[in-house]
Amino acid sequence: MFKNLLDFWKGKDFLTNVLDEFGSMLEDARQMFEMVCRNLLQDKAIDGLEDKIYSVDKKINLFEKDIRKRIIAHLSIQPSVDVPMSLLMMSVVKDAERLGDYAKNLFQVSRMAKRPLNKKIFLKYFGDKNSDISKMFEDTKKAFIDSDEEVAKSIWQIERKVVKKCDNILEELAKSSLSTNEAVTFTLIARYFKRTAAHLTNIATSVILPVSELDFFDEKRRAEVEQ
Repeated sequence: MFKNLLDFWKGKDFLTNVLDEFGSMLEDARQMFEMVCRNLLQDKAIDGLEDKIYSVDKKINLFEKDIRKRIIAHLSIQPSVDVPMSLLMMSVVKDAERLGDYAKNLFQVSRMAKRPLNKKIFLKYFGDKNSDISKMFEDTKKAFIDSDEEVAKSIWQIERKVVKKCDNILEELAKSSLSTNEAVTFTLIARYFKRTAAHLTNIATSVILPVSELDFFDEKRRAEVEQ
């Protein structure tokens, strides 16, 4: 359905503008995420990062508002046309906005963490999950903009691994002898990694699901397996 809707919209200035801005939201959120992860793993906080993070987050929020205004204006002119695609965009644009929020939350964690953050402990718990999530940003943009169902499905597979890893980390942290600061820091990182992966998956799998089932790709796949 998504591909048919996208094909129907192609060539329209409305869709071009919306997709350009949506793509920018994903790219900005990816840059925020990667900057914050680098900041977490450096012995000294990156100068000027706070202003940069909050500036980019504000930009993402403005894109969200502009896309929603464009959709509402479009539907007011043609109320019976493009409703499914408009509803889909309303949903995924919120997911994209939340990506910026979670990157900002990760930055807040980096401010409260005692430095230097123990890289060995980070690698012990998280391995290269931050790199996996960075790749999810790139693949999510491709899956959505190109309506690539196979890429969308692969993102769901990565998210399952990220979720499982983060859940295991929480169990391990509860039994650890880490300091309070370290335990809280790593717990929040696991939480925000997991939520970032979930919102990326919501966006990517929107190319597969009907509008009524958005955000429930996991349940859909589980039901298919059990049949």
